[in-house]
Amino acid sequence: MSAVTSVMSKFRLAVVQLQVSSVKADNLSKVRRLVKEAAGQGSKVVLLPECFNSPYGTSFFSKYAEKIPGESTQMLSEVAKENKLHLVGGSIPEEDGGKLYNTCAVFGPEGELILKHRKIHLFDIDIPGKICFQESKTLSPGNSLSTFDTPFCRVGVGICYDMRFAELAQLYNRKGCQLLVYPGAFNMTTGPAHWELLQRGRALDNQMYVATASPARDEAASYVAWGHSTVVNPWGEVIAKAGPEESIIYADIDLQYLADIRQQIPIGSQRRDDLYAVTAVQQGSG
Repeated sequence: MSAVTSVMSKFRLAVVQLQVSSVKADNLSKVRRLVKEAAGQGSKVVLLPECFNSPYGTSFFSKYAEKIPGESTQMLSEVAKENKLHLVGGSIPEEDGGKLYNTCAVFGPEGELILKHRKIHLFDIDIPGKICFQESKTLSPGNSLSTFDTPFCRVGVGICYDMRFAELAQLYNRKGCQLLVYPGAFNMTTGPAHWELLQRGRALDNQMYVATASPARDEAASYVAWGHSTVVNPWGEVIAKAGPEESIIYADIDLQYLADIRQQIPIGSQRRDDLYAVTAVQQGSG
């Protein structure tokens, strides 16, 4: 392996677990500071949490919603350019054509908007005595897969509840992704039960790195996020994990290690496409 190839096969990923407040300007200011801190530690890709500019909840989405481009995404563009990195902008409530979406905007090192991923699977659950939540009361779903390329690898994007759907991760695998990123805000019921389990499952099934970014926990919020942002490697091992508080976690993504895993256990070539297949009915990315 050449020296150049060796360098390009590894890069540092930072996951920002942000303490989100009800003051949008404070949230944006904090993102600027924390992304700069992550860049100072050598990070080439930075991941922000779901609803980083707004408290999470159906009563907040319309109040905090913006068009893209708008205030929050303009800030993301500037920060990505200032720090010369790929910035996966968690998600914000987006308003477009009279509809609201839960949207992740990704920006490149020149501040360019690379893609918008609108949350495909809306979070509608009812666990008696625990939690009832219906995103569909206010949000509309996205209808496309979302991938982007970096100098290191291809990345697939999902938001929170998207992670529960194994088919989406499988399709990203077929599209050549080596890293999946899921900004998310699991709660105090589903968080301890499923947050890490789902990430390890998606990573192991698809032999990919998986990274998740949660808001930091705020016990006083109407919706209390579990926290514990995580990075999992293709062997299904947790290689970085936050606690409940605001923090930045780092993981060195090793694409040669990923290639070795896929060679040692070659499930990609052993799949029985003559018996079963997962296919994308509607094509498109971004």
